[in-house]
Amino acid sequence: MESIKGKDIKKPTTFKEQIELLKSRNLLIPNEEEAINILQRINYYRLTGYILTYKEEERYGSASIHDVYALYLFDKELRNLISSLLEDIEIAFRTHISYLIAHQYGALGYKDHKNFKNEKYHADMLRDFEDGINRSNEAFVEHHRKKYDGEFPIWVVIELTTFGVLSKMYSNLMDKDQDKIANEYYNTRGNYVHSWLYSLSYLRNTCAHYGRLYNQKSVITPKLFKSDNKLQIRNDTLFANICVMGRLLMDKNEWNRFVTNLAVLVGQYSVVDIERIGFPKSWENILRHV
Repeated sequence: MESIKGKDIKKPTTFKEQIELLKSRNLLIPNEEEAINILQRINYYRLTGYILTYKEEERYGSASIHDVYALYLFDKELRNLISSLLEDIEIAFRTHISYLIAHQYGALGYKDHKNFKNEKYHADMLRDFEDGINRSNEAFVEHHRKKYDGEFPIWVVIELTTFGVLSKMYSNLMDKDQDKIANEYYNTRGNYVHSWLYSLSYLRNTCAHYGRLYNQKSVITPKLFKSDNKLQIRNDTLFANICVMGRLLMDKNEWNRFVTNLAVLVGQYSVVDIERIGFPKSWENILRHV
């Protein structure tokens, strides 16, 4: 074993050795050439995240590498479905927040910390805005630098934010401003929307970095309604986040298309255990009525 700073590090393995390791743990490998082809495209370490679903006392039972690869493909398609909706939610909140600030405090009202709850978080937000401006090569950025002496109204600068910055920005709005957005667009209270955005920003980050959704508990959990608890929806599941997405997506036709596509996707993969993503048996009906 190689020694790095006093800690033992495993030696790298060849694709053939990786196959042998999987076979020694009873993962079925019907065709070694196909299996190697999979491992050449998908890092063994990434793939083992899906293999763990079948893990039983260090052995993988009767599952095959084709089952594991199918779970990987399902997860990939699921991320793509979710990412599309998160984009719509993010863009909507850029609109909600910028509209409120502009009309409540003025085009440059976002620069005044008195319009926000926490001065330190406000300073962080301004730094994030500045970083976005410096990184951007958008024509509208150069236009505002030249024509308006580098002053960016809220409806311009907010287009350079990430979902994470947007979530933090919403949480730092005055409670009355959070409630105004939450009530006007989503018929709920600001503390719920604050929680939902925080949870979805983590989900957005996971999807952006191709992280695994299948058989994973949520690190950041959304605040749910009492009615959700009666339906046995657990807030540490992917399903809870999907329910939240349905409540925040303003285009209900788009939401219905998503639920239909999700049902088709689940039906395409017989290896998928919906309990592994927190889906109750009546999940489709629940999503149709969120």
